Amino acid sequence: MRIVISEFISLDGVVQAPGGPGEDTDGGFAHGGWSQPFFDPEVVGGAFDDAMGKAEALLFGRRTWQTMAAAWPERAGDPFADRMNAIRKYVVSGTLADDELTWDNTTRIPGADAVARIRELRGAEGGDLLVMGSPTLVRTLLSEGLVDELRLMVMPVLLGGGKTIFPEDGGMRTLELVSTVTSGTGVNVCTYRPVTKR
Repeated sequence: MRIVISEFISLDGVVQAPGGPGEDTDGGFAHGGWSQPFFDPEVVGGAFDDAMGKAEALLFGRRTWQTMAAAWPERAGDPFADRMNAIRKYVVSGTLADDELTWDNTTRIPGADAVARIRELRGAEGGDLLVMGSPTLVRTLLSEGLVDELRLMVMPVLLGGGKTIFPEDGGMRTLELVSTVTSGTGVNVCTYRPVTKR
């Protein structure tokens, strides 16, 4: 399986709380919902549809999973929501109990086993394992060299600080720009893949 990361990201690299005001206020973050003015159904929505169409399963960190699990089941009847609810899901957590996994088709990966278990999933046959949000998990995946594709929806806004997906370990990681599409709202949907060392 390929591990594909899909993120709304500001020009200064912030991915925190793109969806709404109360989504994630850690660190006093006050700009929740910042992506909404730049969302357009054709380019940005199309990028999500494309990523979901190739996904065989979703992989989340605990906080993003809880946010999604609270939102998507009540939207049943919409084709995208139905796909979100039906697809296989994995959540990395050291604190969630199995009886809290109320969103259909969710399997918990214990935090201590995360890297080894995700390596196993990546080595298995199948479609894409899609990660949305989940900045702490994405940083770990990038640090461990477990990301096959980064799909960044770069929005024309500076947020001045907040959570990021990029490791701060001093390591250099070279990427290849595979494609870019620009929306009428100024979003660059950029797809990157790691350059394999020769």
